[in-house]
Amino acid sequence: MTTGEIAALVKGELVGDADLELESGHTLEKARETHLAFWKRRPGQKELPPTRAGCVIVDPRTSADGRTLIRSLHPRRAFAQALRSLMAQPAPDAGTDPSAQVDASATIGSRVSIGPHVVIEAGALVGADSVLGSHAFVGGGAVLGRGCRLHPGARVYGNARLGDRVTLHAGAVVGSEGFGLVFETDHYERFPQVGGVEIGSDVEIGANSCVDRGALDDTRIGAGTKLDNLVHIGHNCQIGRHVVMAAQVGLSGGVVVEDHAVLGGQAGIGDRARIGARVQLGGQGGLLPDKTIGPGGAYWGTPARPLREQLARQALVNRLPGVFDEVKRLRAKVEKLEES
Repeated sequence: MTTGEIAALVKGELVGDADLELESGHTLEKARETHLAFWKRRPGQKELPPTRAGCVIVDPRTSADGRTLIRSLHPRRAFAQALRSLMAQPAPDAGTDPSAQVDASATIGSRVSIGPHVVIEAGALVGADSVLGSHAFVGGGAVLGRGCRLHPGARVYGNARLGDRVTLHAGAVVGSEGFGLVFETDHYERFPQVGGVEIGSDVEIGANSCVDRGALDDTRIGAGTKLDNLVHIGHNCQIGRHVVMAAQVGLSGGVVVEDHAVLGGQAGIGDRARIGARVQLGGQGGLLPDKTIGPGGAYWGTPARPLREQLARQALVNRLPGVFDEVKRLRAKVEKLEES
């Protein structure tokens, strides 16, 4: 792409050579003449640091005499948009690999690519322009919308319905049986899991993440939500739109996470807990069963508390060794006075 084309794509102001061809993106420090980079200016900085990048996306107040720049109010966002176009991979050729097993009753849309050793069972529906990587599995009766992408080894059970442009990375599993158990006298019996999974459009589920089917009702994930690798969504969870969960987040059964919430890595949420819209829960934060965090605000710790409160508590904890030393000193002083 040329710098002029990139500027038009990101709706930025081009300064310099509009015909410069760029091949990919890189960091400001390691970029070369065919690379696009971006720079987020820190307070007090005005001059672009030295770089060999062919073009740099910067904010409108950055100066760099003689350099080719694209000025944008949001340099990082514009860079990501440009990079998606620069690094876009051509779609695999449509067709079915001879080693794939596709049931005759399955419905396969137009321009679908089915890779080696893919299995598609009876009654499944795969929407147009979808790509199924090697060893992907689509169970009987499952529904995949248009433009879905199943990376190698992804599994979609027959109880799942995926919207358009859903991406499952390698090893992701959607629709596995939920962890429902009933204790009978001296042993556990499995509670039948008969619900399904409903996933909205533009959802991305990371490698080796698991989304359990519902026990009775469906597990649901709203449009635009992004799950990192190794995330677990328990049965009957209701996840809103444009939610983000970092790696190793775990949700117990029946959890509700409302729109635009952000959960940091290794956050753990107990049964039937609720997280309000636009809440930010820090890494390793925890919410106990049946508890609720209202909409908005940043939280951290286990049990999760407002961030400022938790930081204040942490500061007090850090002072405890000194407090113990002071108590021992005072105790020794008292004992000495009592002996005299």
